[in-house]
Amino acid sequence: MMLKPKALNRSLRAAKATKHDTLASRTGRVKMAREGAVKYLHKARNEKKDEFYTILVDIERELKHYKKHFKNKVVLCNCDDPKESNFVKFFSMNFEHVGLKKLIATHYKDADFFTREPPYKLEYTGAKKGKRLPDPTDFMKAMIGTGDFRSAECIELLEQADIVVTNPPFSLFREYVTQLEEYGKKFLIVANWNAVSYKEIFQLIKKNRIWIGINSNRNFSGFVVPKHYPLHGTEARIDEHGNRIVSSNNTCWFTNMDVTKRHEELILYKKYTKTEYPKYDNYDAIEVSKTADIPMDYDGAMGVPITFLDKYNPEQFSILGIDRPLVEELTGKVSRFRLNGRELYARVVIKNKNL
Repeated sequence: MMLKPKALNRSLRAAKATKHDTLASRTGRVKMAREGAVKYLHKARNEKKDEFYTILVDIERELKHYKKHFKNKVVLCNCDDPKESNFVKFFSMNFEHVGLKKLIATHYKDADFFTREPPYKLEYTGAKKGKRLPDPTDFMKAMIGTGDFRSAECIELLEQADIVVTNPPFSLFREYVTQLEEYGKKFLIVANWNAVSYKEIFQLIKKNRIWIGINSNRNFSGFVVPKHYPLHGTEARIDEHGNRIVSSNNTCWFTNMDVTKRHEELILYKKYTKTEYPKYDNYDAIEVSKTADIPMDYDGAMGVPITFLDKYNPEQFSILGIDRPLVEELTGKVSRFRLNGRELYARVVIKNKNL
């Protein structure tokens, strides 16, 4: 039976609405799953449950951009069980390829969620002892203390290293980076985007002493977690090897090793208008809600999302500060930027150097 025009239009509108609702529902589910994974990682950090192991493919995806930095260098992975760490696996498998001089790995005794054995260290200089791939157990020695990166024993190993590469504990991130700075080490470490807003970390970013690496957010496959950790949401899964994986859209790499990406100019195409770029209620800067929308012709202060730092080129932009300290300095009140009375998420304030 052929539908009349009015009935056909109603039918098409209903079908379109159903499709829209389905897409909206699917988008909502994905968003909720990602938010659930992020909250899970935040909860773990707050409870000092830091047993998150980085997946090998994520390490390979990032490390391939830094090969020139590792030639004839001593690498330290000081938050890594030599038997289980994929950082140790990557560097031992690629020892000759990247031209390492030495690989050192240590772990804290309570962080070994597979064996609960006492802590030990690995020191590897390339000898495979007749095997196609090195066996970590051939190069391991027991440690005197707990393997805590702050201990005198571990600091002695840190002093030997040229570059530190690892996934440090979330709950000790500030202290960990402070130590790397104190000892003047090059590093490449896994981080949470929220660390950008830590006072100590942001000051290092502002001074161009630390920056975001190549991959972040959805370019991370996730983290392996212990069997006693609960899995929540569709972003949590068990892989084909039985590993329990938690994914997050809030992960990045921090480094102080130079890469080409850091010097790529961000292409700007939009022009400033007062309507599209309103000023904040409590600070003299315009709101730019997306990095891609930074106006090409505005020479004043601009507030941008913290993920702008993934595109930050220090030759193109200068960083003036981050929202809360700026507002507090100006008004004496602790607040993020407000727009029409509504408090916004974290904003970094920047200025175009070329105008």
